[in-house]
This record gives sequence, structure tokens and C-alpha cells, in this order.
Amino acid sequence: MTEHNDIDHISGRSTTGHEWDGIRELNTPLPRWWILCFYATILWAVGYWVVYPAWPLLSSYTTGVLDYSTRASVVNDLAGLEKLRGKNMAVLGKVSLTEIEKDPALLGLARARGKTVFADNCAPCHGSGGGGAKGYPNLNDDDWLWGGSLDQILQTIQFGARSGHAQAHEGQMLAFGRDGILTKTEIVTVANYVRSLSGLTTATKFDAAAGTKLFAENCAVCHGENAKGNQALGAPNLTDRIWLYGSDEETVVETISYGRAGIMPAWSGRLDPITVRALAVYVHSLGGGQ
Repeated sequence: MTEHNDIDHISGRSTTGHEWDGIRELNTPLPRWWILCFYATILWAVGYWVVYPAWPLLSSYTTGVLDYSTRASVVNDLAGLEKLRGKNMAVLGKVSLTEIEKDPALLGLARARGKTVFADNCAPCHGSGGGGAKGYPNLNDDDWLWGGSLDQILQTIQFGARSGHAQAHEGQMLAFGRDGILTKTEIVTVANYVRSLSGLTTATKFDAAAGTKLFAENCAVCHGENAKGNQALGAPNLTDRIWLYGSDEETVVETISYGRAGIMPAWSGRLDPITVRALAVYVHSLGGGQ
């Protein structure tokens, strides 16, 4: 290879002989310290491959001489956290729900745990703040299908409603239209009567007397003569202007015609007993607990 001894007059360095548009390339070697650092990084990389997991294989990977695993570290950290949490949470299983609510420290612990569990398991139906949605009860108000006391909320969470559990709530509304109990005209009359109980506008030709009679004969057995509902049966209060499925005439007619039978899963067995208790306290504290 031909050597070029051209010297750049400004820098005093020799050139490589490469030139482009009057610009010549200087023959400036890399500093020795930079080269040493470069070789050091290569050695470090080779060492890392040997010591830590590095190369994927067909069904596994090279584990390295230290057999290090970030997953194992996370598992160990979580185990330690659960152990610490278990000591604190165990207290919630030794006192009554009422005592938990009266003790600020225990209440704070239960609410913190309950809020997390609610977000993971209950929010998809009831909303992140417990505000509910169509067909899913609002847990912030004072309208409770199965009761809003601490013990009643605990029972509902544990066993659910129409969940298949032997201790689940089993109330179900009849389908007055589908089963031929009432005619279409009678259903519309009852629907308008029920809407009138909440002060809603009724149809122009609505027969209040007929609606009262039909309600007394078909609905009062569950919802009560005063239409205030019956929590033992899960029959809602029809006078409080709180509507689970909607208050317009079409929706009320649909409800009476085909019935309603919402399902809530039983969380007993899915969540440990102490977590269920914490969740009951949290739901009760949302504002509507009785």
C-alpha cells in the first residue's frame, strides 16, 4: 500500500491521502485511553454473558454462574410485603366490623386495602368511585337492594346475588308480560303508576285507579303496599326516584314485561375472609352505608 507523507500545514499531521472537494483527511489515531476503554467494555460484556442470564436457547436461556433472576427478586419482595401486610391485616379478622369503623387506625387500614381490591374486582361493574351504571347499583347513595348495614354488605359481598352459591340472595322479579300474567295495556298502566310514585310525568290517558289496583294485586306482595320495597327479597323502593335500569316509560314497561335478575358473583373463596371484611368496610364508607 502506498504511504502518503503529505503534511497538513495547519495541524502539522500527516494525511491519509483521501481528499474530497479540497478537504483532506488527517491521519489522527484514537487516543490510547479511548482504545483501552473500548477493550474494557468488550471484556465487561463477555463477563456479563458469563455471570448473568444472557443468551436465549430453544426452550430456555443461559442462566449465568450467579443464576440471577429479576423475577425471583420480585417474587421475594412481594412475599415479604405479603408477610408484613398479613400481620397488619390479621387484626381486621379479630374484631367486629363496627369496631373497625370506630378505630381510626383500623378504618384507615381497611379502607386502603378495600380501595385497592375494589378497583381490581368491583370497579368494572360499579365504577371506579362506586357510582354504578345501568343495571349496576350505585354504592354511594342510600338505596340498597339487600340492605346497607355492615353485616348486610358483608353477606352480599361474600355470597353474591343469584351467583349459584347456596347462601346467595335469590330474589327475582317476575316477567309479567312474557309469562302472560298481565296484558300489554295493563303493563303500560302499571308502568305509568310506578313512574307516578316518583313524581314523573305519566301518559295523558293514564288511569290512576286502574294502576293502583293492578299494583296492589300484582306488585305489592314484593314491593310493599306503599311501594317502599323489601330488602329481604331484593325488591327496590319505587318511590325514591332512584332507578337501576332507567325511569322512562319504555324501560319500565320492559322491566315489567320481562323482569330483572341481575347477577353478582360470590367473592367468598375468590378473596380471603379478611380482604372481604376490608372490602365491606370500604363499601360501607363510600357514603351510603346504613
